[in-house]
Amino acid sequence: MSINVVAGARGVREAMQWFTREKQWINEIHQQLCRVAAPTFLEQQRAEWMAAQFRGFGCHAQIDRAGNVLAAFHPFGGGPYVALTAHLDTVMAPRLKEDIHADAAGVLHGPGVSDNGAGLTALLALARALTLGPAVDLGDAEMLLVANVGEEGEGNLAGMRYLCGKSPLAGAIRSFLVLDGAATERITTEALGSRRFELTFAGPGGHSWNDFGTGNPVHALARAVARLADIRLNGTPRASLNVGMLEGGTGVNAIASQARAKIDIRSESNARINHLVSRLEQVAEQAQEIENQRATGGKVTMKLREIGSRPAGRLPADAPLLRNLRAVDAHLGIRSSTEMASTDANIPLSLGLPALSIGAGGQGGGAHTWQEWFNPEGRDLGLKRILLTAALEMGLSGGLAA
Repeated sequence: MSINVVAGARGVREAMQWFTREKQWINEIHQQLCRVAAPTFLEQQRAEWMAAQFRGFGCHAQIDRAGNVLAAFHPFGGGPYVALTAHLDTVMAPRLKEDIHADAAGVLHGPGVSDNGAGLTALLALARALTLGPAVDLGDAEMLLVANVGEEGEGNLAGMRYLCGKSPLAGAIRSFLVLDGAATERITTEALGSRRFELTFAGPGGHSWNDFGTGNPVHALARAVARLADIRLNGTPRASLNVGMLEGGTGVNAIASQARAKIDIRSESNARINHLVSRLEQVAEQAQEIENQRATGGKVTMKLREIGSRPAGRLPADAPLLRNLRAVDAHLGIRSSTEMASTDANIPLSLGLPALSIGAGGQGGGAHTWQEWFNPEGRDLGLKRILLTAALEMGLSGGLAA
């Protein structure tokens, strides 16, 4: 079905007009949702709030066993579904409602307003617009709206893993459109893989003078970190290795009883990631061995624990999902390019399922800081893009509205 036919369908056309006409409502609901704190692992309050909004619009909504919010325009069944997803969690959470505020120019400020307040607001705007207008009957699939948990940091994509794996709807979802952040100029079609570890050295500890010679976990960890920093990562496939956190010790005159670091390894290649993990294991073992060889007292022990894994993957350049998005961009006059990033799309892409990630419109910046901001100017263009892409992907026939 052509983009012109889809864009001209009455229900689609009226929904797109609603996006432009109801900008103020969309901005207000955006601020409300961002004031409901949802740090990773503590998304329940926001999940319940989102589910209540969907039900209030007339959608069927439920919270699954992982904590994801699922919403649809018909009772849940066997699909097939095109899933539009946006993650609930934020790296930082507002402490007071006033931490989320709009300035005189209408720019929203506060943690999580762009990442991923923009994506979640898009789900709400779609649900509201499509339940107010006439039903759309153009295809064979239904739209599934998902506000999922566990995208950020050590959340380890838990919500998307469940949705693609153990969820009763897993086999019914035929493609994924992940809404993350604001801007419309980038399309994430390649999943940047990563594995994350916590490296811990432990020992008996003691006094810096009286117990000198006891194996020192801080020394062992420092030696391991220095060796990791010396690993050269030139060439292709591209890879990176970062020590992002260091902890240990209780005082300048005390031998630490424990020291630990958190390490992030990334690459576009799962094979190269696994190679670097082997190097990390070797470095950790060598650091323990050297420290214990030097020690004249108690020895140190080492533990390497994986705390996150995001598999790499790639959407083929000729995938229908990408072709549909390209057709929409041409229709709307959006100039965009493909890129690699780490998003919820990692999971379906690694499983060979069609998925890509795009921004939800507007502009944003300062992600993962207290200075995060979102400018809603142009948001309606992003919402139209999402709707048209989903409609094309659904084959457009059944199920945009009740």
